[in-house]
Amino acid sequence: MIFEASTIFCLVAGALVAAVLFFLCSYRTAGVLQQENYKGSAYLKWYYAKGNMQNRRMGLLSISLLLGIAVFNLCFSFLSAKGANAVAVLPFAGLCLLYVYADKKYALKVPLRHTRRAVRLGVCYFLVLVLFCTGLGFGMTATDYAVGKGWMTLLRYVPFGLVPLFFPLLLAAANAIAKIYETPVNRRFIRKAKGALAESGCIRIGVTGSFGKTSVKNFAAAILSVRYRVRVTPASFNTPIGIALDVNREGLDCDVYLAEMGARKRGDISELCDMVCPDYGIVTGVCPQHLETFGSLEAIAEEKGVLARRAKKGCVLGASAQGHIPEGALCEGKDFAAEEIVCTADGTDFVLRLPEGKIPVHTQLLGRHAAQDIALAAALASLLGMSAEEIGEGIGKIVPVPHRLQKICANGRFILDDSYNSNVEGAANAVETLRLFGGKKFVVTPGLVELGMLEEAENEKLGAALVGLDEIILVGETLVLAVRTGYLAAGGDAERIRVVPTLQKAQDILAEELSEGDCVLFLNDLPDKYL
Repeated sequence: MIFEASTIFCLVAGALVAAVLFFLCSYRTAGVLQQENYKGSAYLKWYYAKGNMQNRRMGLLSISLLLGIAVFNLCFSFLSAKGANAVAVLPFAGLCLLYVYADKKYALKVPLRHTRRAVRLGVCYFLVLVLFCTGLGFGMTATDYAVGKGWMTLLRYVPFGLVPLFFPLLLAAANAIAKIYETPVNRRFIRKAKGALAESGCIRIGVTGSFGKTSVKNFAAAILSVRYRVRVTPASFNTPIGIALDVNREGLDCDVYLAEMGARKRGDISELCDMVCPDYGIVTGVCPQHLETFGSLEAIAEEKGVLARRAKKGCVLGASAQGHIPEGALCEGKDFAAEEIVCTADGTDFVLRLPEGKIPVHTQLLGRHAAQDIALAAALASLLGMSAEEIGEGIGKIVPVPHRLQKICANGRFILDDSYNSNVEGAANAVETLRLFGGKKFVVTPGLVELGMLEEAENEKLGAALVGLDEIILVGETLVLAVRTGYLAAGGDAERIRVVPTLQKAQDILAEELSEGDCVLFLNDLPDKYL
């Protein structure tokens, strides 16, 4: 018989051991799949992108395993084929564990969150690995029996060295299998939240745009809290499942519910509007962010404009979001504006013009965009009937949003934390603000992403905007070349710019070179999928 009981036992046991080792080597990349909202196609696009070092590292692991298994089998062939096969387990396990240890220095900046869904995906992925390894073991054993050559018996497990090349496909397959369960569960979860929103008597407000969504949402909450009990979606929960998590877990015991609405493709805002049924909306503005998935600036504007058209009672439009203007909309520039803006390293002063009149404003927030975001939030409050006095009182409650050009002072050194995913408009504003500080000026950035065909050109513009700063540290492996090219082409000093592989390395440099009075801007601390 080809497969005796002892052979079957050995093959299954070996497959389990191999699956455990392979799981340890590869499951960390599920963090990127999680960042991609469990979209397998987006994960595979990331993995096979040109210059992806994760792909290269797995290729190196595969080559090492192939050579290790083959060499040990050949060197110990005097023990018999089965004996050599058993000894070859040592380099196989050793190389896998060495890879796991070495890979720790590339730890995800956005770690895999061990949610219930992530755990279910992990179990499914492990089972897929077990089945794949078991099938490979049985297949190679059957091939050995068919060929009937001694060298085949000796080298029949060498193909296990190729398995790392299949890791992304196997993880994507496990994700697709898991979705058989996840998709209907998520739909029921979203329907429950949609029903709660429909039945609630609160005022529902959607906030979208290419930039400034989270800031405007939080600023609006601060102003509206003068008159209303306000709840907002936490952090950047701006997808249907994110909003559903908030509604189903926290309820809607409030007068006003502010929901941030994100969009990476056509139809996303419509889906969110179907769920939230917004009474009012804010469209902060439009820029090439997510051009990679939308294809054109016009498509982005059209998608963001869905909220303005779907808001039943009125909307507020930023200056760059004013295409087709719905009836009753308040438009930046015409109906309201932040005027006479004066930016300093200590805050921002401006005159807020509203339909009710003008309000002089001082805020600890930094940069021109802070004034414009406050104006958008104040215009919404005006649309809801709040007085100029109430709006002024609410503006006084506004505090910086973490990671959105947040100023931090540490031991006499200033940090501008603008590490949340940046865009073209926000990056220009952040660099302009950095120049307001005294001392030496540093910037740490991996560049700008999701700009499609404009990505190289916009990163070159970013590089040009950095000329004159004291130190530029570019972080990562894939996006920094265009920034460096733009910087040098604009006359930048080559000795003031350097490229490092990780954010930790950049922080090590800053620890040595930052002095009292200096300022460092952390611009766009990208998730791992872009590094």
